[in-house]
Amino acid sequence: MMKELSVYKIWPEAHTPVYGSEWAACFDIRASLREDIGVDCYDIKNKKTVLPTTGRMIVIASGSRVLVPTGCIFDLPENESLRIHPRSGLALKSGVVLGNCEGIVDADYVNQTYIMLHNTSRRIFIVRDGDRIAQGEIVSSEQRRFTVSEDKPTQKTSREGGFGSTGIS
Repeated sequence: MMKELSVYKIWPEAHTPVYGSEWAACFDIRASLREDIGVDCYDIKNKKTVLPTTGRMIVIASGSRVLVPTGCIFDLPENESLRIHPRSGLALKSGVVLGNCEGIVDADYVNQTYIMLHNTSRRIFIVRDGDRIAQGEIVSSEQRRFTVSEDKPTQKTSREGGFGSTGIS
């Protein structure tokens, strides 16, 4: 049986997340834009502006980063978090990625979730209300108590080295 997760929609037209297929690991997160809001934008020189959502769309200039509203607040249980991943097709076809590579929403965050999009292409990119802009994954989280060890960890496998050491390219 599928578990439930409560999602509060800040305005009625906000888009409820949905899974794209029966076996999808992640659900689609859509832009929820209204005429009466502005969206925070940082240009290539890190100058902050507020973009209008005229026509329920946002124009993202080359090199800019924008906080796109989802219109949703996720009511996560204590030991879970929401991981926000980029959409591979958006990155490949349009050069639009998550500005922070992966977003994390903690269970104690009870405000609107925004998606930080970064336009790495040389063209403008338009986000329209309802566009799929990211994908989300609910992950079990377990905090650990860190202890300082006097002993260096022992070799667990035949692996030696770090970056690129497994020989996989």
